[in-house]
Amino acid sequence: MLSATGIHKGFDGLGVLRGIDLNVEKGEVVALIGPSGSGKSTLLRCLNQLETVDSGTIVLDGLTLCRTLGGKLTYADPANLRRITLKMGMVFQSYNLFPHMSVMQNLTDAPMRVRRLSRAQATERARELLAKVGLSDKADQSPYQLSGGQQQRVAIARALCMDPEILCFDEPTSALDPELTQEVLGVMRELASERMTMLVVTHEMSFARDVADRVVFMEDGLIVEEGPPEQVFHSANPRTRQFVGEN
Repeated sequence: MLSATGIHKGFDGLGVLRGIDLNVEKGEVVALIGPSGSGKSTLLRCLNQLETVDSGTIVLDGLTLCRTLGGKLTYADPANLRRITLKMGMVFQSYNLFPHMSVMQNLTDAPMRVRRLSRAQATERARELLAKVGLSDKADQSPYQLSGGQQQRVAIARALCMDPEILCFDEPTSALDPELTQEVLGVMRELASERMTMLVVTHEMSFARDVADRVVFMEDGLIVEEGPPEQVFHSANPRTRQFVGEN
């Protein structure tokens, strides 16, 4: 499904990603954990084309986003970049809803413009997804009228409206209080039970432990350890054990 090999990325001479190899299989939920500054969000942004890598190879669902051969990095042509973009959904920690649009408009805008759905088709799909995230009664409201947890659930529904092959989450609950956090995690747990392919950057250790199929622990731009939750949360690696023990 998703393969990233030899990913390097630096800012101002500082290596943020230092040779990352990561695979995500179809239907798998992978949790990326690690201290702040370990490179988790940067990796997600590179996979989503929000940042370009310095070197490495990324392949999504058989399509090559970028490749390094003979020391030369090349990215896919614009047509294939667009196809790859449509296969990957992104949910940010700050929701990123359009404030001047209603909830319904937030969900139907991209499917109509990008996927060329009719308004009726986009609206039907949006209503299905609002029901899925428990917000059927919020379709006509503006984002500012919603709680943070509701806004994040709208953001998840908006990402799903594009029918992505994989859904990426960047700290989706970090701005929420504990009660609202549980609302969002509940939606993510349901998606996991439906075998939605997900890559989740999170500090929610309970989600990583109970929901993820695989946990990847990153530190200083490297993958220190990865494996099933029971392996990582009972690791013999002293640094992994220290981190999960603190969280």
